[in-house]
Amino acid sequence: TATSLNNLALLYSNQGLFSQAEPLTKRALAIREKALGSDHPSTALSLNNLASLYSDQGLHRQAEPLYKRALVMTEKALGSDHPDTALSLNNLASLYSDQGLYSQAEPLTKRALAIREKALGPDHPDTATSLNNLAFLYDRQGLYSQAEPLYKHALVITEKALGLDH
Repeated sequence: TATSLNNLALLYSNQGLFSQAEPLTKRALAIREKALGSDHPSTALSLNNLASLYSDQGLHRQAEPLYKRALVMTEKALGSDHPDTALSLNNLASLYSDQGLYSQAEPLTKRALAIREKALGPDHPDTATSLNNLAFLYDRQGLYSQAEPLYKHALVITEKALGLDH
């Protein structure tokens, strides 16, 4: 039920219907907390979903503690080198980047990249996503000479893994 609630909430969120998405996302979170516990990775996923909903609305103060809590939960449940931890790091980094807090976003983005390289390998599409995230962070700051090689490396990985026409 929680997954179905999250999916419907995501549909509403994608349409900008945030007031319809929020109660569904909160209900999914409550279900997972009750059924799985407050330290379960799926509960952390629901926290990330609620934080993303707030972030999409520019409600950064509401999103940040949820992203931080989800990161702590994920690290505790799965370890500091798990790909899901990288995802949580990336979500928090993205929030900081959206606020122009690049010095806070960069170490999180680099750590997410390192985790994915180690856990998934240097040629995995998710590693390419992390390279793109770091490149985008540099791009936003006008650090084009730092962004370009990362974008190019991500492109090579993606073309190799998924094909030229993906």
